[in-house]
Amino acid sequence: MPSRELVSVLVPAYNHERYVRECLDALAAQTHRPLELLVGDDASSDGTADAVREFLRERSGEFDRVVFRAKTANGGVAAMLNELLSEARGAYVFLNASDDRAAPRAIEVLAGVLDADSRVALAVGDSIVIDSSGRRVYWAPDRMSFVDESEARFRTWVEYLRAVHRPGVFGPRLFGKAGTLHRGHYIPNGKLFRRSAIEAVGGWRPDVLEDWDLNFRLALRYRLRYVDEVLYAYRWHDTNAIRDPERLLRLLRNTEAAIAAELRHPSSWLRTLPHRDVRSGLHHRLGLPAPAGRPIDDGRAP
Repeated sequence: MPSRELVSVLVPAYNHERYVRECLDALAAQTHRPLELLVGDDASSDGTADAVREFLRERSGEFDRVVFRAKTANGGVAAMLNELLSEARGAYVFLNASDDRAAPRAIEVLAGVLDADSRVALAVGDSIVIDSSGRRVYWAPDRMSFVDESEARFRTWVEYLRAVHRPGVFGPRLFGKAGTLHRGHYIPNGKLFRRSAIEAVGGWRPDVLEDWDLNFRLALRYRLRYVDEVLYAYRWHDTNAIRDPERLLRLLRNTEAAIAAELRHPSSWLRTLPHRDVRSGLHHRLGLPAPAGRPIDDGRAP
């Protein structure tokens, strides 16, 4: 049976005038209902807020409820997400970046996963990669993109993630475990959360890589699930946050410090042991050789 839970879609937007309409049209096309839409413009300097207003004038009636917040001062992604979360009424929360695009069945499929197991706090599928014009592209090992599939090595975002992270991390035994997430973040975009779980771990925190930090804290208490189906389109363009190396390095270091602080709690550290990467497990801590047959992988992209 299709899920009947109200899903709150959170769309944090900043300087995505070119893309936000495509994002919102895809949400209006979702097969899941009931659905509420919560959009926050974080003081964009372009026409993002106007593009959102135009969409709402034309299509707001396709949602059970709509909330739009346009900020006059930029407060950052974490603050925007927490504000939108405080307005949400749904049992489930779908997070959609304003430059990305969800497949029509994305929320329907992921809501079924959360319905099936109350211990699951997050469900996510695979993503294709699209360029600034919305065309599907493919990646070489260095994430150089190609329109011609025959020239590329990776057809989807998860194919790339599988290649650069610990072997087997997308299998049911290792996916979304704190013992693998503490070393690197491999969970793609297009996630559906259980709202009560986000609230229980304190929401999003500033000055870190928000998705990695939150997902790790969720993994300490709940189950996370991967659906091996393309449900999302991740847009690769010149203004992706990942293309600002100085900012990315600062946030990466802050996130690693935040995760290390979590692991100083004995209960958290023990929860990670069953699935921990060998390099950061007991064998490494005690200076012992890794068990035979188990690869050492630090979970980071080259």
